[in-house]
Amino acid sequence: MEHKLSQYGLVPVVKIETLDHSDPLASALVEGGLPVAEITLRTQDALQSIATLARRGDILIGAGTVLNVNQAAASIEAGAQFVVSPGLDSEVVKYCQKKNIAVYPGVSSATEIQKAFNLGLRHVKFFPAEASGGVPALKALAAPFHEMKFLPTGGIKPANARDYLAMDCTFAIGGSWMVQPALYADGNFTKVIELTASAIHLIKSQDDRD
Repeated sequence: MEHKLSQYGLVPVVKIETLDHSDPLASALVEGGLPVAEITLRTQDALQSIATLARRGDILIGAGTVLNVNQAAASIEAGAQFVVSPGLDSEVVKYCQKKNIAVYPGVSSATEIQKAFNLGLRHVKFFPAEASGGVPALKALAAPFHEMKFLPTGGIKPANARDYLAMDCTFAIGGSWMVQPALYADGNFTKVIELTASAIHLIKSQDDRD
């Protein structure tokens, strides 16, 4: 799973306001060249959206904002192929490991990273990235944990995405600028396609520079 997310470089963090938007949003991401999405469990239709999109077969679907084992179980049952949490909960991690599902808990301190490491994880989410000190903080935190790779999420936009992608410890970044609900509230997903394609171009241009 880490290889797949690393291949994409960017994980759209999606908040589905209504189930009717889930399928056309997935189509927009696929058409834009980014067939992956983290569906956050912040809305009433989130789990049903995960189930709907998991059945498509052309997009990698994960569950985000997973706060406990019950939510992890419901997400996996719905078809989530990876699980993302805002914080580090050892029970959620162990449950996902037992189910052989990739899990990326959020960490923002050396203590949390060390705990994740000792739970057997080598890929975690750095969250909230910008509020936790951004690139300088991640560089400092990553130095003692050379085996750990990070998915920075929180406050990442096109203006700072390159800085995170340029770091050896980053395996992908998470962002929501191309999938903000306001962009398609009227059912027009053209802007999502455009912003997604632009994001892919940004990632590829970064790869060319490396």
